[in-house]
Parts: sequence; structure tokens; C-alpha cells
Amino acid sequence: MCQSLIDFYKDKKVLIMGFGREGISTYNYIRKYLPEKQLGIADMKEISLDDPNVTLHTGADYMAAMKDYDLVMKTPGISVRSVEIPENVTITCQTDLFLKYAPCMKIGITGTKGKTTTSTLIYEVIAASGKDTCLIGNIGVPVFDVLDASEGKIAVIEMSSHQLEFTRTSPHIAVLTNVYPEHLDHYNGFEGYVGAKLNIMKHQNENDYLIFNPDQDLTGVVDFDCAKSNKFAVSAVQDDEFLQSLTKLNGRLLGVHTHQDIFFAAKVAEILAISKDAVKKGVENFKGIPHRLEPVGEFRGVKFFNDSIATIPHAVECGVDAIGDVDTLIFGGLDRGIGYAEFEEYLMSCPVSNLIGMPETGHSIIDRLTKAGCTKNMVKAEDMDHAVKAAFELTAKGKSCLLSPAASSYNVYKNFEYKGNHYKEVIKKLGE
Repeated sequence: MCQSLIDFYKDKKVLIMGFGREGISTYNYIRKYLPEKQLGIADMKEISLDDPNVTLHTGADYMAAMKDYDLVMKTPGISVRSVEIPENVTITCQTDLFLKYAPCMKIGITGTKGKTTTSTLIYEVIAASGKDTCLIGNIGVPVFDVLDASEGKIAVIEMSSHQLEFTRTSPHIAVLTNVYPEHLDHYNGFEGYVGAKLNIMKHQNENDYLIFNPDQDLTGVVDFDCAKSNKFAVSAVQDDEFLQSLTKLNGRLLGVHTHQDIFFAAKVAEILAISKDAVKKGVENFKGIPHRLEPVGEFRGVKFFNDSIATIPHAVECGVDAIGDVDTLIFGGLDRGIGYAEFEEYLMSCPVSNLIGMPETGHSIIDRLTKAGCTKNMVKAEDMDHAVKAAFELTAKGKSCLLSPAASSYNVYKNFEYKGNHYKEVIKKLGE
């Protein structure tokens, strides 16, 4: 039991806002130690819960319940950008309270892209060294689920911008992989998104460490000089013999962008005085990330890759470069207001021969490419079956087809995992 956290909750009127995976985790933790505490739970959807000490607030105006509480435990996916937050209310989240109260060392990793690969590599390297560690957070494990067992461990925490938005504590070691426009529909523009990300380093002190990417020009976006922590710039280009050797150890780590993720993990290992042998073993142990440049297999002479986690243009470009022989690209998803002008220029000039666009953004991009005089094979696919069927017809034998959306999946799918899994299912069905 984390007594300091229980004491924090004890005398407050607590509202759990959002009752998905993290909201349920918060409820279970509070209820475990404060079984009779009055709680509020608010969610757009109806909630089935048999607890006489809970007040439910459901429906379209569920956020109005905030005014009746002192503390709101907000689920990361809920946006409050257009909501007036009552003056007496403090909004927090699991990530913030874990960073503040958990009796362990915390390593936090964030970035628009690369955070899952980097987090997993760091975890594998630490585990290979024999140190007690856990991999939690945005990777799919709510941090409260391991809170009671965290004492003495090194917690590797993948942190999304949503999880960082209301944090007031920063981890001992922070890794910022990159920052590109993303989730603009959740925040009041790019500035709000960046502000959330920077909470990973904002509250560090001179005893902490910040590892960042110097290759991306973030002038005017991030001022690293304001960080009080010890700063390490880790470039994707390294002439160090040991670091270069790491990039050849694992075939699932394709491309310069994933090599930089390896280098981030190696720098964390250096800070923790972990041996080079353990770093090598950790990189070798990396099993790959589902939906991140995931090989689906070869069907009817075509190699298929699933990169459904690539929800911004930069990630798509990195994936095409990493695979090297992409002949067909399937892209498109929810229109969230991200600009695609530079991406369209890339599609015009890159070596990919066949462009298959899916609703919504894929269709609009193909319309603009057509207007601009693009002579590549272009298909406006209505759904995944149509897209994969066209890929089989157009892709040259011996070359690759890549699903890499450059957009989120919420217009059709629950999330990118559902989209990637459907893609794999359709390939296997049509490839027989």
C-alpha cells in the first residue's frame, strides 16, 4: 500500500472522470484501501456498477459534475479544452500521482513517435542487467496497477501527451524523442500539445537527467536551456563503434529513426551504469512492437508490412525509407486538421509507385495529387478490403506493400490496433 497516496485521497471529494481502463484502475485502487469512501464517476456512456458509495454522472453533460468535487482524476483520452474548469477543482491523473508518490525510480519517455520502441528498449536493457524493472503507462498498463509492487524497482513509463497534460512532477530520467503536430483536436492547437509534452522535463531539478533529440529543429517550440536537469543530446547519427554495432543486432529495428531509439536506450544505460554487455543483450531481446513496421508475411509474391501506429506523415516517411522497397503505400484516416502539403510533395517524389488512399484524408490527398498532375497509380479505396485487393493487383512481385496511415483511425476503427489487425486479416483472406 502507498500510504502517502491514500492519505492524499482520504479527505478529498474525488471524481473519476472517464471509466475506461485507467478510470477502472483508479477506482479499484481507491476502493481497495478506502472501501467506504464516497466517490463520483463521470462518463459519457452508461456505467454498470454496484457500489452504494458511488454517485454516477453519465450522459452528454457529464463534465458538469466537476463543480461538486475537489479532485478530478481525469482519464487521458478526455479533452477539457473547451470546458471551463471550476476554480475550486484540481485536475490530476494516475501519471502525476505515480510520479509524486510511488517509492521507486522513474524513467519517463514521451514524443510524438518512437516512445513505445524507446520505452521497450530501455526496459529490455534494464532487465538484461538484472535490475528489477517494470514497463508501464501508455504501453497499456495503468501505473496504479503496479503501484503497490513498485518499491525499489526502476519504473519505465511510456507517457503520452494526454497523460502528461496535468502532471506537476517530472521523472528522474526524461527522454523526449521528437515533437511533431499531433492530437491537435485534443488541445488548443500545437502550443497546447507541446506544453503537455514538456511537463516531462518542466519539474526536473539539477539531480535529474533529460535526454533529447538534437536533430529536429525545435527552435521557438522547445527551450531546452530552461531545463534545470543534466541534458544529453542524442543524435541519430553516431560514429561511436559500440553504438553502431547495436544497430546490427536486431532485424526488427529498421531505419535510422529506430537506431536513434537504440541510442536513447544506451544513454539511459550509461546514466544507470549498466554494462555494454547488458545493452547488447537488451537490444537482442527486443521482439518488435505490434503495428510498428510489423512484417505480416509474403503473400502471392508481395511482402506486406503493418505500420498502423504511424499516424503522422513523418512516421510514414521513416517507414518507407526503412523498408527500402515499398512499391505500394496504403494511407489515410481521420481528418484532424493536420497539414499535408509537405507529405503530398513527398508522395510525388518518393520511389513508391502505387498510392492507395482510404477515407477520409487518403481521398482528399489523392484529389490534390491528381490536381497537381501526379502520374503514379492512385486508388481511392472505400474500405480495407478494397485497399488490400488493389495492393495485390498493383504491387510488383518481390516488392513491399506498406500500411502507414499518416492519420488516426477513429473515423472507422476503435484505434490503430483494430485497423492494423483488420489489415492483417484481409491480407491473409485475399492472399490464400
